[in-house]
Amino acid sequence: MNILIAEDEIGISNFLKQGLEEENYKVTVANDGQKALQFALKQNFDLLLLDWMLPKLSGIEICASFRKNNKHTPIIFLTAKDTVQETIEGLKAGANDYIKKPFSFDELLERIKVQFRISNPENEAYSLGPIFLKTETHQVFVNEKEVSLTQKEFSLLEYLIKNKGIVCTRNQIIKEVWNIHFDYDSGVIDVFINSIRKKLGLKKEEDYIKTVRGIGYIAKEI
Repeated sequence: MNILIAEDEIGISNFLKQGLEEENYKVTVANDGQKALQFALKQNFDLLLLDWMLPKLSGIEICASFRKNNKHTPIIFLTAKDTVQETIEGLKAGANDYIKKPFSFDELLERIKVQFRISNPENEAYSLGPIFLKTETHQVFVNEKEVSLTQKEFSLLEYLIKNKGIVCTRNQIIKEVWNIHFDYDSGVIDVFINSIRKKLGLKKEEDYIKTVRGIGYIAKEI
């Protein structure tokens, strides 16, 4: 999952970036409102964390401009403002939630997870290039043609696509997909990846599931 942080206090932005990356999120930081809006409009983020008071453009201005182009990506305000009127102003601009400074990282992390659960319900389809995956029916389509995968192949593909843009290590895959929490021969992952690639029937240059040598795999748009 990709998160944009718009925060001009370097200490706070560094703290948030480090903490979220340790939770396996991919993080981009902008230290002024103008850069934040440029990043938000040009890149594909799964959630925005916006400080209310930013140089060049405020969080409210970023939120309102972003919502003209994107109605669905969750936005959480980080703010010292907490009056009812200010809260209403933020919600009207398109925010999904806000958290008052100072805040605990654990609380912020839970609020982020809530937004991801809301924006990605279990029956939602995930996409990766021409690949569409429906979690509720356990169906996979490539260029609108259904592909038959085993349950474990489906779970592995689902895990990689849900973490699109993030390198998934072999240990993470074994723990999350196989539910094995001890040393295990991760070579089995290669067998399943090769089978998935073959069944998807993509051309060699359509490398949507890339091998990261010595580390694991990453699902990414070409």
